[in-house]
Order: sequence, then C-alpha cells, then structure tokens
Amino acid sequence: MSHPLIEQLLQLATETAIPLGLEVVEVFYHTHKNPAVVRVDIRHPDRPTGLDDCEALSRALEARLDAEDRIPHAYTLEISSPGIDRRLESDRDFAAFRGFPVRVQGLGGSRPQQWRGTLLGRDETHILLNQKGRTLKLARTEVAHVELA
Repeated sequence: MSHPLIEQLLQLATETAIPLGLEVVEVFYHTHKNPAVVRVDIRHPDRPTGLDDCEALSRALEARLDAEDRIPHAYTLEISSPGIDRRLESDRDFAAFRGFPVRVQGLGGSRPQQWRGTLLGRDETHILLNQKGRTLKLARTEVAHVELA
C-alpha cells in the first residue's frame, strides 16, 4: 500500500519538472527514515540526465513543497535519475523508457534466456525490442523482468 501523499507529490513534481524540460519517472516517500525522505526520479527526454537537471528540480520543487506545506514534518528531498539496472514494471515505465537499451530476462529452466536491445514498447501480450534493425517480439508470459541496460 502506498502512502496517501504519493499522488499529490507526483502531481506537484510533474508540474514543477515540465517547465524545466524534465520528466518525472517515479516518486518515493520513505516514512520509515528519520527524517522522512521524498525521492523523485527524473529523466531528460533528449539527453542523459545530469547533475544540473537534478539541482534545478531540487531547488524548484523544494520551494513549492515549502510554500504549499504538503508534508507536515521534517523531510529530506532527493532528486536523482533512475540508474542502470532499474527494472521496468508499469506502463508508465515502458512509455518513459521507449528507445532506451534494455536487458530482458526470460523465464525458464536451468538456463533462462536473456535478450538485449532497444525498447520499442509493450502491449497486452508482448514486449517489443529492436535488435540491430530487426523487431523482436517477446511474449510477456515468457519474461521474468525487463531492466535498463
């Protein structure tokens, strides 16, 4: 079960990121830490996400969070880019990382198969990869997980 503030934080982070040319990938709210941690993963759609991008969103979002007083107690704000080996799970992940290199781990016996390629997307039944100009169509029922490579 996710914290009730997650949706509000996601909306606020997204509204703040758009004018900076950034996309919010995911928002986490870790209440088990002291102080609590709000972590926002971002990406730049046209180039690698840099420290300047993280710093710009951090300054802008911190100002909005303080002004709107959404979090009633002390917290730490962390802005980062999703790293290598990040697993893609939601439709949003697959849309956000279309065009990125991925590694797909198949299900199976003692030696499950792995595929690498550029993510083209996914539909109800398949994950689509580009491998050297060819489209590879993998049945979702045969895939254990997909992660950034």
